[in-house]
Amino acid sequence: MKTIRALCAAGLVVATFGFAVAKLPAPPPMTDEQKAAAEAAKAKAAAAAEVTKQQLTASEDRTAARYFQEMKAKGKQVPAPQMGPGAPAK
Repeated sequence: MKTIRALCAAGLVVATFGFAVAKLPAPPPMTDEQKAAAEAAKAKAAAAAEVTKQQLTASEDRTAARYFQEMKAKGKQVPAPQMGPGAPAK
């Protein structure tokens, strides 16, 4: 009984895989309007990613400054911050 279930399961997997990789027709070529819209969407996404990156950097800077300020207020000795290998120099 277990062998039959295993064979059925294997057959189902093979059939599903065959259906998933079946050759589909190529999408129709994009019109000039669609190309312009795609380019605008790409530019908008890049701008949004840049804004997000700047916000993240500012947040990290504020967090580090607050940490050093709090440690200084507590009177603890904190080593100078070190820049990572990919961090831009200020």
